[in-house]
Amino acid sequence: MARITQFLWFEKDMDAAVALYTALIPGSKLEWTSALPVESPAGPPGSVRLAGFTLGDQRYQAMEAGPLDPFNHAFSIMVECADQNEIDRLWEALGSGGRVEQCGWLKDRWGVSWQIVPRRLGELMSDPDPAVRMRVSAAMLTMVKLDIAALEAAARADG
Repeated sequence: MARITQFLWFEKDMDAAVALYTALIPGSKLEWTSALPVESPAGPPGSVRLAGFTLGDQRYQAMEAGPLDPFNHAFSIMVECADQNEIDRLWEALGSGGRVEQCGWLKDRWGVSWQIVPRRLGELMSDPDPAVRMRVSAAMLTMVKLDIAALEAAARADG
């Protein structure tokens, strides 16, 4: 069976990004780093850096090789959080130097898009009552950082 690994191309500061990501997400670690030992279109030997790491249960590789295409919303890393404290912690750390966006999205300082969402949101959005799903969706669309208590209150509201 094929192995799937997400790949991130950083213009610069790959080491700092990987260090932050692996420090923030429980069960994560840097597996290896290396430098391309030959000249490449991106520069002389050693100028292209590579890293392998895990974030939680997902494998990633990263490369620092100068500018190519900027990160965009077409690829994001979604972190399902167990509680509001975890949401708040990740939101603060990943949003620092970046840009926060609607509905639990943010871009970190390197431009990588993240979705910081409560695990509870999936449960509420799969409620068999369409009115609950509608209220939860409407509440979520008014939020920047997602608030579990407010989502649960919307689910309980009697419309």
